[in-house]
Amino acid sequence: MTARPILTVAETAAADQAAIAAGTPGLELMERAGMAVADAICARFDPRPTSVLCGPGNNGGDGYVAARLLKSRGWDVWVEKLADPSADDARAAAARWTGETLPVSQSNRMAELVVDGLFGAGLSRPLEGEAARLARGSERMRDRVVAIDTPSGLCGDTGKPLGEAAFCAGLTVTFHARKPAHVLEPGKSRCGEVVVADIGLAETPGRTVENGQELWLPRFPWPDATSHKHARGRMVVVSGEAWTTGAARLAARAGLRIGAGLVTVLSPPDALSVNAAHLEAVMLRPFETDAELEQIAVDVDAAVIGPAAGVTETTLLNVMALARTGAALVLDADAITVFRDDPEELFSVLDRDDVLTPHPGEFERLFPGLLAGAPERIAAARQAAERAGAVVLLKGSDTVVASPDGRAAVSLNGSPWLATAGSGDVLAGFIAGLIAQGMESFEAACAAAWIQSEAAELHGPGLISEDLPGLAPSVLRRLHDER
Repeated sequence: MTARPILTVAETAAADQAAIAAGTPGLELMERAGMAVADAICARFDPRPTSVLCGPGNNGGDGYVAARLLKSRGWDVWVEKLADPSADDARAAAARWTGETLPVSQSNRMAELVVDGLFGAGLSRPLEGEAARLARGSERMRDRVVAIDTPSGLCGDTGKPLGEAAFCAGLTVTFHARKPAHVLEPGKSRCGEVVVADIGLAETPGRTVENGQELWLPRFPWPDATSHKHARGRMVVVSGEAWTTGAARLAARAGLRIGAGLVTVLSPPDALSVNAAHLEAVMLRPFETDAELEQIAVDVDAAVIGPAAGVTETTLLNVMALARTGAALVLDADAITVFRDDPEELFSVLDRDDVLTPHPGEFERLFPGLLAGAPERIAAARQAAERAGAVVLLKGSDTVVASPDGRAAVSLNGSPWLATAGSGDVLAGFIAGLIAQGMESFEAACAAAWIQSEAAELHGPGLISEDLPGLAPSVLRRLHDER
């Protein structure tokens, strides 16, 4: 299995040009693209009155092909053109269309399905006039809009609208590989279902990939007949004070459920009785000082610190102590915020095996202005990982995981049910549990994010973070069977 790339507009255009240079005519690629659009429509809709909006470029050319093929299959279809074709291949595709063609501004026919072939991912200016009017109208009927490549008005490389208006679609058919607009908000939500059609381009590697099973499942740390608990890794979680212990237990239980052999909650003395009352297979051990914490954790494989730890000098000292042990650190929540006044102090002790798991607010505390100043989340996370010298998982419905070596992966299966207190603590535990078993940190972070989202979808409405560790085994069973 090979991880599926997410390509920029320029990278996709280069793949097109490489195919043409190798002998495939551009018009043939356009025919394949239009066929893919028609096939996707026929697979999801019954024949109905359909308007295909065609712009002047190759996106419009794809639209003319799709319209011709739908008509040949008995659909009531017509073209509404924004302008005459200006590209050679688009002119040739338009010449093969023999059905009804109307200017967008003069059409009064009522369509039950609209195909947006106005502009593709390479658009660099805001929609204007009739195109902007149609884009605004699409928001009221997105389930009946099919976009070719990307919804018109979105920047293909960022997923952001180029102006005040951009199309919304229930289905987007793109070619060869997804682009950032398909995976990053707000573009992701405006694309609806995304179909990636193979039109015969050569395999194209990229630094950014989809976070799917292909990326990490071949190296997932399954136990074998010779495995024992010590071989499956030692993980610790640092607990907060007596009244804030739940977050650490969530992380610990998650680490145990995902396969770590030995998981221990390291607890301040005043929290021991509270933790002991709630722990079973997870072990418990007290510590009083950062020096004692360092000594206890010296032989640990992975450590979680931050969930409800407190934004205090004690938390800062505990992070520094754990950094001296050689354990892979997973830092979340308070262990991130406590360094907001001096992020470089944290970066100076991190290494490429450590993982930071900020939400956007915490990201801003460590990397002020980076998210707002970057063109999109992938670039921001990649720059942050390079600056910190550690893996960065930037949370969101479009979670991005970036490595200091430049790799990045974007989650496609984000779940709205994860918008509940404590889900980040569980994610930290999943990551640490996989690292403890020997999984490389970047892949562990990717796998943990994917598994957590799948677990959330299994439960659906009413999910609370306590449910997530118990849902993980069902996801793991499916993964194990699909190896």
